[in-house]
Amino acid sequence: MSLDENVMEQPVIDAGRFVLRPLRKSDEGLIAHYVSDERVARMTSAIPHPLPPGAIEAFVARAMEPSREEDVWAIDSTADGGEELKGIISLKRLDRDQSEVGYWIAPIFWNNGLASAALQTLVDTNPQGCSALFATAFQDNPASARVLTHCGFEYLGDAETFSVARNATVPTWTYSRKL
Repeated sequence: MSLDENVMEQPVIDAGRFVLRPLRKSDEGLIAHYVSDERVARMTSAIPHPLPPGAIEAFVARAMEPSREEDVWAIDSTADGGEELKGIISLKRLDRDQSEVGYWIAPIFWNNGLASAALQTLVDTNPQGCSALFATAFQDNPASARVLTHCGFEYLGDAETFSVARNATVPTWTYSRKL
């Protein structure tokens, strides 16, 4: 079975104080605003800094494609009177019923447990029906590593990955979680 055959309708997931919902075109402005902050871009492998024209529009369009390889959710707290987008969490399909987790939180919402709550929600609901999740954290981002271990991810080892924003290879810690 190819990865495309595994693509399903992306659910809205209720996490209590927020929902995880699929991206929509109206998210482009807030995503661009938050990821243009170098502190966010530098802690990801794929977000460039500065943002080139059209980058966010292309990202949102890919996330909305029926044949996407990655499910991307907005962390939306409008149901509780909060902001429409506080960050993003995603699951990228890998082979053998595995997925890779990625996330970022807008700096204004840092240090309030939002990333842990969003990740735990994906672990609990397992929307892609995975047998295992993988994640990496840059070694200069121990807060992200704490989110992973808090949600039951186990350290696998050291590695490195290229960061577009840094234009450099960055040491990482790799984690996994069996579901």
